[in-house]
Amino acid sequence: MTEHVHTNTSLWKNTLAARPGPEADPHAEQRGQLRASYRELRRKAAVLLEENARSMPDFTVHDISHVDALWETADLVCGDTVTLNPAEAYVLGCAFVLHDAAMGTAAYGTTVPEALGEKRWRDLVSLAYYEREGCWPERNELEDPPAEIAEACVATAIRETHAEQAKRLVDQPWRSSTGNEIHLIDEVQLREWYGPLFGDLAASHWWPVDRLAREFRHSIGSLPWQPSEWVIEPLKLACILRLADATQIDSRRAPSFLFSLRRPRGVSREHWRFQEHISRPYRNGDRVTYSSLRPFPPRDAASWWLALDYLRGIDRELKAVDALLHDLGRKRLAARAVAGVDSPERFAELFRVQDWRPIDATVKVSDIPSLVGTLGGRQLYGDEPEVALRELIQNAQDAVLARQTLQPDFPLGQVEIRLTRTDDDWYLEVRDSGTGMDEETLVHGLLDFGTSGWSSTSVRNRLPGLADGGFRPSGRFGIGFFSVFLLGDEVELITRRYDASLADARRLTFDGPSHRPLLTPVPGQGWVPEGTTVRVKLRKSPYATQGLFSRTYDERLAELARRLVLENAVPIHTWEPGAAVPQVLRPFSLASGAREEVFDRLYPPQAAKGRAGEEKLRLQMRDDFVDRATEVRDDKGQRVGLAMLWSSWAHQGQRDYPGIVTVNGFLADTSVSFAGYLMGQPSRASRDKAALVATRDEMRQWIDTQEQRLRHAGLFDDSLQLEIALTLHTASAPLSDDVAFALTAQGVLSLSEVREWVVQRNQIFVGLGWPLSWRTRPPEIGHPVSGEPIQLPDDCVFICQYGTTPPLTEVFPYAANRDSAYEFARDHPTLTWQKHWWRMSDDLYGLFVRTLCDVWNCSLESLLAPLEQRDWSDCIHVDESLGPVPGYHFRRPSGT
Repeated sequence: MTEHVHTNTSLWKNTLAARPGPEADPHAEQRGQLRASYRELRRKAAVLLEENARSMPDFTVHDISHVDALWETADLVCGDTVTLNPAEAYVLGCAFVLHDAAMGTAAYGTTVPEALGEKRWRDLVSLAYYEREGCWPERNELEDPPAEIAEACVATAIRETHAEQAKRLVDQPWRSSTGNEIHLIDEVQLREWYGPLFGDLAASHWWPVDRLAREFRHSIGSLPWQPSEWVIEPLKLACILRLADATQIDSRRAPSFLFSLRRPRGVSREHWRFQEHISRPYRNGDRVTYSSLRPFPPRDAASWWLALDYLRGIDRELKAVDALLHDLGRKRLAARAVAGVDSPERFAELFRVQDWRPIDATVKVSDIPSLVGTLGGRQLYGDEPEVALRELIQNAQDAVLARQTLQPDFPLGQVEIRLTRTDDDWYLEVRDSGTGMDEETLVHGLLDFGTSGWSSTSVRNRLPGLADGGFRPSGRFGIGFFSVFLLGDEVELITRRYDASLADARRLTFDGPSHRPLLTPVPGQGWVPEGTTVRVKLRKSPYATQGLFSRTYDERLAELARRLVLENAVPIHTWEPGAAVPQVLRPFSLASGAREEVFDRLYPPQAAKGRAGEEKLRLQMRDDFVDRATEVRDDKGQRVGLAMLWSSWAHQGQRDYPGIVTVNGFLADTSVSFAGYLMGQPSRASRDKAALVATRDEMRQWIDTQEQRLRHAGLFDDSLQLEIALTLHTASAPLSDDVAFALTAQGVLSLSEVREWVVQRNQIFVGLGWPLSWRTRPPEIGHPVSGEPIQLPDDCVFICQYGTTPPLTEVFPYAANRDSAYEFARDHPTLTWQKHWWRMSDDLYGLFVRTLCDVWNCSLESLLAPLEQRDWSDCIHVDESLGPVPGYHFRRPSGT
């Protein structure tokens, strides 16, 4: 029990403790009244704190023993330099009791979600769901989240809001069984006079240190029945509470037996592990010194490092408070730093280790601006300047959608993109009428290179209700914004939050990502609309090689916007240089668009004149797409793709028609393996590569549907079969018997025809290509220079293995169908026949070799071991003008 711990401290004895004889204490009555009130509060709070521990067992000890220990650590940090009067000690003691009293569900008087509010709760659930699942939840998932997410959200809500909830506990009544109200402090005058101060002090231990000076600037006089000299200095008390709580880290917070009973998980477990090692701190000069009760073995190395990081945090708190008091000319506390935390080696002298040595080899970033300069442009996004425009449009659209969520009566917003020229300089400007940003969001959201933008806790807390309104962002404005430096170094951002005044508008200017930006109020008295404008001076002309228009046909801003934005929820207005009116890219949804509409959005007609031939080819392709494209649907029945497998129109004109992978409606990647679109999710920060949303089974079903549609339409000819054979094989191995995948002197062979062809031969040569070349339209082997057909020997065969490209290769990786019985050979130091078979067993060459084994009734070893003995160096001669053609010479084993 700890009931006498606080009464044995100097702080208690010098302020609230009873003194012998009325002559020795002229203020005994007033002192006694405060003492009795504190004891009653302590008694009631002890019950509440025990209940909190039941609901949050993973948290370290926050019961009455922690409250009592704060009197000890207050002695530690104050020393003899700072003294308190009884009224200050009473207020500080009550704040001790209340500061962590809301660390459990019992303190809320209702459920935590109800206390937090529906909007904030749903925002919290939305963020937790995103962090766990990588996507935003649907409405029903917000209303009834999975148990693990709900449990984690309750813990997060309590950790983030317990300080503010503590402010309410003074006035919060509880109902007894007879209906009477129970308050933590019964005496009305003390509760009403000091209650607000109790709450503010209790909440302040989670405030930034600088806020203490603003909130607690003025002293508070004594009550009418108290001595006039009992003046309260709230700033002093806030500093003592903050440091007493920070420094109260020892084994009493994490008893070993309690650890074994509660079995905390995750990060909480590591906190328990290091705190159960720590002895009570003491002060040596102005340094608070901690030490471990026993050494940390290797299994507790993570806890040792956590202890160092945690105590470094305490050191920062002590130094910050000391600097505040020094700068304000107030009395400084005795404790001003933590001993031994400046280096792991010195810390190990106090926190001993056993059978290992701490080396501070963590990744350090000494020049953050330089890092951002490196990663914020080409190193992260490559050499495609259009990526920056994509990122800016995503951020702008998100801002508009967020505003529409928060302000339902806001008229439909828009995004504007302008390209202008001043003298010899080009400028790109992206403007939105969205939420805009306040200074806090600018500094700690946009400029925090590692932030996840809309999913960050700070942004969501500053804009509560986003998840409740169904807001689903597509971009990550922290990292994404820095892509603007692909375009140029001189960047200007002007923003005004949608609910702020003109005076709150801010201007942020950059001279490159590796230089610190300049944040200023917007100069002049001009009108600054709500929303954000980003303006960048282009490093090179948009029409130059590798300029902004390098991947467009007509070199127009509207075309580039259409290429990058495949679907949008708000109108996008593009202003060409010198244009009087904009072109408008109206809202469109790929998931609900008709086939014709989807094709036109993916492959729009060209604006330039004189391209009638190209447009005719596009319309033919459009008809083909309408007939052949089929949907890809996820497990919820939602369309996540509309595409056709392969495209015979590819590269027939100046323009090609690659398949498009979208991420949240924006261009992420392209592929020649299909035409149409497939939805993806980013597989790296730059979002230029994406993994498909559809599962392997969903994509296999789509491929099966595509094959059947091609067959029924009479389009499944030899040429197309050769082109997609490998895709069909990897998706649904083995390949169907009637699908062609080989070329011989007799023509194209399907799998069943290969069997008939093999049975008639005792030796076969499998050609590997160069110096010959094969094509599919028409299917033939040709001379690599002239292109003239080459007559193959009767026993020669070429396997037509068109390489499938991402993202299909990521859904159906070649290695997925390899012969697991030979995986042991993957690391053989030389190319053994087993290793070679393991590598080829999943492709069409492997299919052919399996067929040889089946038809000739022989083993893999009998076919492949002789190749290994000949060092894989077989060849034939088919034309005098060509050199030897490499390949594999297979002979039917004798006796088969």
